[in-house]
Amino acid sequence: MAAEMEEKGFEHMGLDGRLLRAVAELGWAVPTAIQARAIPLALEGRDVLARARTGSGKTGAYGLPMLHKVLGIKEASPAVPQAVRALVLVPTAELARQVGHTLRRLAAFCARQLRVAELCGHSDLAEQRPVLMERPDIVVGTPGRVLAHVAGHSLALRPSLELLVLDEADLLLSFGCGSDIRALLCHLPKIYQAMLVSATLNPELEALQELVLHNPVQVVPPEPRLPGPAQLQQLQLRCGTEEDKFLLLAALLKLRLLRGRALLFVGSLARALRLQLFLEQFGIAACALNPQLPARSRCHVIAQFNRGLYDFIVATDEEGPAEPPRQRPRRGDTARTARGDSPGTALTLALPEELERLRRIEDALAAENGQSMLQPYEFRMEEIETLRYRCRDAMRAVTKQAVREARLRELRQELLNCEKLKVYFEDNPRDLQALRHDRPLHPASVQPHLRHVPDYLVPPSLRGVADPNPKKRKNPRGAGAKRGSSKPRGSGNPLRSFSFARRGHQRGKAGTA
Repeated sequence: MAAEMEEKGFEHMGLDGRLLRAVAELGWAVPTAIQARAIPLALEGRDVLARARTGSGKTGAYGLPMLHKVLGIKEASPAVPQAVRALVLVPTAELARQVGHTLRRLAAFCARQLRVAELCGHSDLAEQRPVLMERPDIVVGTPGRVLAHVAGHSLALRPSLELLVLDEADLLLSFGCGSDIRALLCHLPKIYQAMLVSATLNPELEALQELVLHNPVQVVPPEPRLPGPAQLQQLQLRCGTEEDKFLLLAALLKLRLLRGRALLFVGSLARALRLQLFLEQFGIAACALNPQLPARSRCHVIAQFNRGLYDFIVATDEEGPAEPPRQRPRRGDTARTARGDSPGTALTLALPEELERLRRIEDALAAENGQSMLQPYEFRMEEIETLRYRCRDAMRAVTKQAVREARLRELRQELLNCEKLKVYFEDNPRDLQALRHDRPLHPASVQPHLRHVPDYLVPPSLRGVADPNPKKRKNPRGAGAKRGSSKPRGSGNPLRSFSFARRGHQRGKAGTA
């Protein structure tokens, strides 16, 4: 049945005609796998537990039946007072805005009948209260912010809520939202329909499932965890030494051979901070996602990256000491590129001692996709030897002591900015002064000469492509800039290599590596 709907389209699902017009306007000709299976079940009123990777159309999978249900309730009983009928919980303010935007587009032809509101931490509670006074039909927000409004009596859910959605449920838990969700459940009615959507279904979600779902139907579409090679290009490069890895990264980023923004995944927090300090030596702005900091601070780092304040973010799957243990993310869980229908690129750098692990990854990907997925990245290391001595200078500057002090600097700054400690510091101003005037930390002395790369150091085969010393932009993707504006015109691969240079400087896709 789901396969038939996937072929025939949304018009055979029984959705409201106004929603079908919006779907056509958006160009959604055929339901995705998750939509074809989840929408009919949700329209039947069933609780749904769905696995869906980011970009698979999961917002439409729960958004369309949600909008259809709320429309039906309002039109069946016009005299029923305006109230919040549906609640969508998401892990971040950024996702709340994305979901709210998508729901409004789906409700474009019934905007007078349906109102959607977002509740996230970027606005004060007082600024959001007037919106809630209008009793929006659907509320999208982070658990902490929604709970704050419920506790402040500006949002009532128990009398009217019909549908609860937990989007990115695995991230809700990993971001430390579990306690807020449990507290929020105490303010919900006894009977409501629920949908839980997650990129992974693992034992950690079982306790949450038992609290939220009642006799759910599990939806696991037969789709690979990663897009195919036509959408996601996966490359690998084998490096002889640790120094070669850093040299290659310095060449890719400083010579701007990698276009667009990128996520750089490493194995530990110490290595993430080391890489961040290494890139600073070359004047390359990057931020590290520190798992030891609270979820709110990490979300702030991601928001800065999304606004374009940084082009590169260094992340790790290492957990903070206060967080519950989790399974190490699989390669498919951490490849945050090629989302939706957008193309993307992932580049894996491997040392000789890592080749066995790389082989296992290759075998797993080939078994899942029926073909080899990791292709060699064409790059001649000998042509960037002119940059090696600069790479060594930068690596020498980033000592173990510098990494330790970088970690202390972040933790001290977190203490200074901590809302919960403000009252304590007001009562104990000497402690605040001692913290502010503690021994100055100098994580790594930046060497100014490394920021500028003279032309003679640029490999001859890349001199028409590389741009190591770009002119400063007046407003480089500031807060008001459109997300993703760093994408170059044209299509192709975002990683420029020597083979591309020889073929006439082929333009590339914007993606991540």
